[in-house]
Amino acid sequence: MSDDEVTAFIGESRKLQLGTINPDGTPHMVTMFYGLTEGRISFWTYGKAQKTRNIERDARVSCLIEAGEEYSDLRGVLVYGTARRIDDTEGILGVGMTVARRMAGMPDAEEVLTEYVAHTGRKRVAFVVEPTRVISWDHRKLAVAD
Repeated sequence: MSDDEVTAFIGESRKLQLGTINPDGTPHMVTMFYGLTEGRISFWTYGKAQKTRNIERDARVSCLIEAGEEYSDLRGVLVYGTARRIDDTEGILGVGMTVARRMAGMPDAEEVLTEYVAHTGRKRVAFVVEPTRVISWDHRKLAVAD
């Protein structure tokens, strides 16, 4: 995918597979709704979650966003990066709102989402992924052999 296609794909998707590193070196994979903060992938989670503990120990993460059911329709973006923690209340709630808007599919439902984000945000931390490498693919572009 071109850079513009990668940006559009990340912008229109809602969920990703987040990979962090467990204490024993094995991958810890979870599905996360995500938002965008200044064009970067961002997410929030509970402060005591395994992914939070993993990131505190080793901030390297991978974020896989994919689509398609048939081989010829598969496309995706894999972002390797470093998760930067956001601890201040305003920053956490800001990320929470971007995630909640996408999660709910209601980008303009500020009033409804603000209460939810404020309530759940008390026990959460947020992260912004600073990308170090981006890989993408789009099987729809593959030439079909006759």
